[in-house]
Amino acid sequence: MPKKSVIKAYLMREQVLSEDSDEARELYNQSRFGFVTDDHKVQMSLLEACYLLEKGRLDLFDGRNSAVTLDKFINKAKRIDKNFWTRFCVFRDIRNRGYIIKTALKFGADFRVYDRGVKPGEDHARWVVFPIHESQFLTWHEFAAKNRVAHSTKKRLMVGIVDDENDVTYYEIKWVRP
Repeated sequence: MPKKSVIKAYLMREQVLSEDSDEARELYNQSRFGFVTDDHKVQMSLLEACYLLEKGRLDLFDGRNSAVTLDKFINKAKRIDKNFWTRFCVFRDIRNRGYIIKTALKFGADFRVYDRGVKPGEDHARWVVFPIHESQFLTWHEFAAKNRVAHSTKKRLMVGIVDDENDVTYYEIKWVRP
């Protein structure tokens, strides 16, 4: 089995930018991590970069060209996004199951998830996903708002509940007419 290539990238505030390399673009083409910029680099979210860093597919550096370890990266990401770890647990679990997961801010959700084998742009996402830690709670109004987002975007609503062991349990919710 061929060895997977490692991509060199740089942490720049709330994003990660790869070098201009064929390996980075090939990873995007195969798995849709990030997006290709006008200067042929791949820009990734903190979640995507954390996943690739954890998998050993990314060598990450800061602005002073010092290596950024996984622990250091996670601590920085948690300062930027207080829900980073909960969101990352859901992101990692869905990616590990073979789905492509992307942000869904324009839909008013955390993530959108595509069926296995479907790449963004080829078809629409099937689910919008909201990660929640088991110690958090939703009011009925918040729950209804999340369901409305899914319904109005013609996607299924999925809630990923992360427990203290970082395991994720999913619930798909849909409107039912009796």
